Amino acid sequence: MELSRRSALSAIPAATLWAVSQALRAEAAPRSDPTATGGASTSSAPSDAAVLLRNTVAVLAGTAESNARPEVAPKLAALRATARTRLAAMDRAGQDELFEGVPLGTSDPNLNTSYQYLYEMALAACLPGGTDTSGPYADATVRRRVVDGLTRLHDDWFGDRSKGYYGNWFHWEIGIPGHATRTLVLLRDDVAEHRPELTATYIASMDGYLRNGKDGDVDLDSRFHTGANLADITTNRIFQGALLGDEARITKALADQLTVFATVDPYRPRHGVTDGFHADGSFVQHGSVAYTGSYGKGLLTRIVQTVKILDGTGYLPDDSLPGVVQGWIADGFAPLIFEGWMMEIVKGRAVSRTGTGYADVTAVVEAVVDLSAHTTGSDTEALQGYVKHVRQTSKAGLDPTAFVSPVSIARYADILGSPVPATDLGPAASHAAYNAMDRTVHRRPGYAFALARSSARISMYEYMSGENLMPWFQGTGAHYLYLSGADQRQAFGIDYFTAVPPHRLAGVTAPAGTRRTVPELYGTLWYDNPGRGFTSSSESQNAYVYFPRATQEFSGGARLDAYGSAGLVLSDDAAHAAQQAGTLPEDFVTYRAARATRSWFMFDDEILVLSAGVTGPAGRAVTTTVDSRIADPSSPVTVTGGLRDGSPWQRTGTAPPAWLRYADAGQRTSVGYVFLSGPSPVVALDTVTRSRRLVRLTNADTPVTKQVFTLSYEQSAGARPASMAHALVPNASAEQLASYAHGPLSVLSNTERLQAAAHTHLGITAANAFTPGTHRAGRLSIDGPASVMLRRTEGGTYSVAVSDPTTTRRTVSVTLHGRPLRTVSADPGVRVHHVPGGTRLDVTTHHAYGRSFTATLRGRA
Repeated sequence: MELSRRSALSAIPAATLWAVSQALRAEAAPRSDPTATGGASTSSAPSDAAVLLRNTVAVLAGTAESNARPEVAPKLAALRATARTRLAAMDRAGQDELFEGVPLGTSDPNLNTSYQYLYEMALAACLPGGTDTSGPYADATVRRRVVDGLTRLHDDWFGDRSKGYYGNWFHWEIGIPGHATRTLVLLRDDVAEHRPELTATYIASMDGYLRNGKDGDVDLDSRFHTGANLADITTNRIFQGALLGDEARITKALADQLTVFATVDPYRPRHGVTDGFHADGSFVQHGSVAYTGSYGKGLLTRIVQTVKILDGTGYLPDDSLPGVVQGWIADGFAPLIFEGWMMEIVKGRAVSRTGTGYADVTAVVEAVVDLSAHTTGSDTEALQGYVKHVRQTSKAGLDPTAFVSPVSIARYADILGSPVPATDLGPAASHAAYNAMDRTVHRRPGYAFALARSSARISMYEYMSGENLMPWFQGTGAHYLYLSGADQRQAFGIDYFTAVPPHRLAGVTAPAGTRRTVPELYGTLWYDNPGRGFTSSSESQNAYVYFPRATQEFSGGARLDAYGSAGLVLSDDAAHAAQQAGTLPEDFVTYRAARATRSWFMFDDEILVLSAGVTGPAGRAVTTTVDSRIADPSSPVTVTGGLRDGSPWQRTGTAPPAWLRYADAGQRTSVGYVFLSGPSPVVALDTVTRSRRLVRLTNADTPVTKQVFTLSYEQSAGARPASMAHALVPNASAEQLASYAHGPLSVLSNTERLQAAAHTHLGITAANAFTPGTHRAGRLSIDGPASVMLRRTEGGTYSVAVSDPTTTRRTVSVTLHGRPLRTVSADPGVRVHHVPGGTRLDVTTHHAYGRSFTATLRGRA
């Protein structure tokens, strides 16, 4: 379903939002900060701040009306049960503890947790309405104990900045201020009665902890105050301004937050920041990590909450913000959610957590539910239809008790009971090219194919804080093939990364051998060498340990309607390149990557994969994994196949298969593999048991037993560079796989210079040219490097898509040989003219950041 305001994603931020931000900033600038004097600003009506606080309490605790709904009762019961647990832990606290088992003084996570527990007690004590208002968690004495707890935490641990700021900066600037500020909002009457100075005291201390800030304010030039982090910080400051009656703080924080709405222009970043949403729907955090499914959903949640808390106030001059967020949901989130599951390719280190996948989507659904209340007409219908679609297609269902707001639960129940039909936000057949974060999503009825790449622009992986301990190949062509009707927890998620060795992740080409994790290498969660610039949050740590980028530029592809291509050149990461250049300490350990040139051509029934120049570093063995899949140990899994002469494939035989078929009868899923060229693949089906702690230090030592199916090409040490071509065929039958002996797939070229293929039934020719010079693929001559797709319809019309996967070229030229063609339509930047023997397209790709340009041509009458 098309959203009527999706153009806002690119139009509003550049024009309106920045202007509004600057106007708010100018309005705020002359005013004084009341934290310095203890006073409050009276330069505008205080009613707006009062409305903001009332809205905030409703978001956090619900309203009497929402909390009387039977659908909300389980949420309220859960909040009260949590509060009882926290109160009991407070009663049993020992020395240097506010809560039993959470010692304070040297652990910033424990300090953060203590603030979280106080907030949870305050929340249960402030729930309006509901069927149960009795119990110790609702007593005024408990609210007083929470206020006293806030006072003690500040006096003994948080307030002294000479002792604070140990550990993770996030706790001091975002986590603790977030819990404390929300608690102060909920208990503002109790605080005013018992500790009237506490709010101003806390806010002054929070200001002091804002890293690199000027006078305790947000520093938009700081690499810490960007994207989702900036949204968190500014939301806290909006609440603080409302508590103080400080209009200047509110408007300044809102002005800063509005910069997060602006679409990122990587060629002209404001304040040097590339974190946030890009024009193609990509979301980037940490400057180079594809992060829609973790930080991105956090940003979505925070921004929608901003829309809710500002409702009915005069802080925003118009209703443009919901339109921007609709664009994020339709273009940035919906393609990445398959039958209620958030895809692994955009979760960074969060892939190693146990509560991901279906649980990730709960926050997105709550944001959509809330946003629908701030839209009208077809926009509202589209959003509500999407909520129903996610609920109906998710194998795990959706538990609204995980929503933040009781009001959202009530609204969710209303949507489910409405006559709005369940509808996805995009067509069942679609192709999303997220070139700004080196990700591709190809969807068809029955499956979704997600591909993770990397480049000099985007990180090869993310490790941090003991999470995602073995991430090394997650951005080097790793793919995830999601099949309809399956419970994705049985195929992917934490158990996939636990059971499958990191160098055998589906789609990966990697050298053989064992790598050691960061804790194994250095005995700490990071490489500690302050004298050489390596501290827990330093830029060197980011660049070489936490999320190093690749060192090559070619990563991307062309998109033609619902079809697409992608190309990647494997390279060493930035850390190994720096070590080879002699710029890293001698005890810093790095590893060489395998070498390969790779392409993916994505059609309707097939994903065709070409690899060329595949070799291991320094003569080492190398593995190219066609696919890896996991299954429950009790599930009847079979692997069957056929030879080129039509006879059945035998697992113990030596003849290479023409095709293979993996089937999991327990999940009722299957995947076919068609082999077009290359060495004979190796099939393995083993039952393994491994601990989830292998991939994340804080995971419980839970043993996971899975059947692991691996299909791979194995090259021995010192072997010559190899090439291979195969196709993945989701949900294929044996008869369908056998039919590929007669087409429709053909490989036109598979070298390190040019990879090209044709699909005769679809009339598509697709090519990735990796090197400078002219490359010929069928009727196409390509001035490389470039990605090109050509489709000829039965009516004689030609559609062409062209992109620059390096993002560095000013123009790309393509010639279509044959009789001259006339232009039916062409994107701006595409010039079509006749040349001897054909028709030439000159495409201005300057500053397009990998975007595809299209043209439609037709023969002259």
